[in-house]
Amino acid sequence: MSKLRHVPGICFADDRCRVSCSVFNDGISSMSNEHPVRSVCVYCGSRFGTNPAHKAAAEALGTALAKADMGLVYGGGSVGLMGVVARSCVDAGGRVIGIIPEHLDRIEVTQDGLDELIITHNMHDRKHKMFDRSDAFVILPGGLGTLDETFEVLTWAQLHLHSKPIILLDSDGYWRKLIDVLHDIVREGFASADNVSLLHHTTSVDETMAFLRAARVDNSNVDSSLL
Repeated sequence: MSKLRHVPGICFADDRCRVSCSVFNDGISSMSNEHPVRSVCVYCGSRFGTNPAHKAAAEALGTALAKADMGLVYGGGSVGLMGVVARSCVDAGGRVIGIIPEHLDRIEVTQDGLDELIITHNMHDRKHKMFDRSDAFVILPGGLGTLDETFEVLTWAQLHLHSKPIILLDSDGYWRKLIDVLHDIVREGFASADNVSLLHHTTSVDETMAFLRAARVDNSNVDSSLL
């Protein structure tokens, strides 16, 4: 295993190593029993978009996660919706871990005030570590990067590589057309209804938090080396 250069609150990791930190969720290998959701990965845009409802949803979600004592795992930047969700969680007393590759750290400007920051050398390692440190996933409005992250974690669930909840938070109908496309894929015979049902659809932060509070996860059978 490669060595880590660990600065207080910051981990530098290469694409072969797995970070083990103590803020929350020291990785999945030690978890063997069903438990409540303790940490939530949020995928969202590095822009604000044109609809102010999405920024409001990001702010409300960050605050709600903090109040529910669920740690936030996110892409580490300070820009767009990702910065909003992180700052709102920090401001409400929540625990936040940011994971960002070196090249984006120079572009997106890493958010201040995080409990922990992991800087990776590449995008794949970033997504892998975000997966490892999370019990569930919530997707807010975003662009191509958000879609990439969403479909990757959804595909992993389809292949039975994990059973972590994946929630599509449909802020002000933003994801309505995506949901239609998924149903079209089922109708055309390229996926089953069971595959699409792995993506849980909510329309508000309150509904999303109710789902997360009710969820129970067991990560003991997840082998992230297969991802």
